[in-house]
Amino acid sequence: MPSSPPTPLRCPVCGAPLQPVDGPGAPQRALVCASGHSFDAAKQGYYNLLVGKGTVFEADSARMVASRFDFLDAGHYRPLAEAVAAAVAPLLTRRGGFTILDSGTGTGQYLRVVLDEVSRRGATCTALALDISKFALRRAARLNPEAICLACDVWQPLPIADAAVDAVTVIFAPRNAAEFARVLRPGGRLIVVTPRAGHLAAVAARTGMLGIAEDKDTRLAESLSGHFVADTVRDLDIGMMLTPGEIADLAFMGPAGHHLDRAALVSSLGTGGGATAVEARFRISVFRRATAAS
Repeated sequence: MPSSPPTPLRCPVCGAPLQPVDGPGAPQRALVCASGHSFDAAKQGYYNLLVGKGTVFEADSARMVASRFDFLDAGHYRPLAEAVAAAVAPLLTRRGGFTILDSGTGTGQYLRVVLDEVSRRGATCTALALDISKFALRRAARLNPEAICLACDVWQPLPIADAAVDAVTVIFAPRNAAEFARVLRPGGRLIVVTPRAGHLAAVAARTGMLGIAEDKDTRLAESLSGHFVADTVRDLDIGMMLTPGEIADLAFMGPAGHHLDRAALVSSLGTGGGATAVEARFRISVFRRATAAS
């Protein structure tokens, strides 16, 4: 049975190199290590590397994922995706190929824009996309067939070799600083997107979305302390005109979606009337490893 090119993946059971193995009629049917541990591809194209008891964290539901996909597919956050791609672009000059880890990939729409930029520049790329939601990974694998999509818990050891990744992107997702620092190569970068004060303020209170803590930047720096130091920061504001349905999607696609009743939310927002002016405020922070040369 033919094998695919080597990957930076490591077996979550024994730590041995993990290799995609082709099968008849469909590529990369399984990830297999030399010790015989095997992880079959789901029919939707992703691999489940959650071992043992899996994860204790609540994954996004199918309805939450659908809301996120619809909202992003409408292009509302396209400028943010392009800004993330621009932050990755300076790292694409590495000889021998570029490797990106999109941690908390969700529906894969931000990664899609990054991969399109990689292709536009003619770079060779290995893309690893992690999430704990199988519903999100189904969409991510379909949207980004060239990526290796993995069901993983970011708070467990990542199934990735040491110093194997050039860029880690984390967009509204948890950050395991120690593991990100371990898998990044010297000279690699961690790119983190967080909301700023005033983010979605026009609709947050009406929809039950969580507010933005005033000390969010301090908490981000503290969470990465000892592993990363700040490199660059860029603020991005996006003005939008959103219908009630789009506002409902916006609320339901985030953490608030775990406890919101979407039908009740849509009803409270109303279906008639015009659009509401909403401003999204983001901060794109780029970090380098604390032990790496500037």
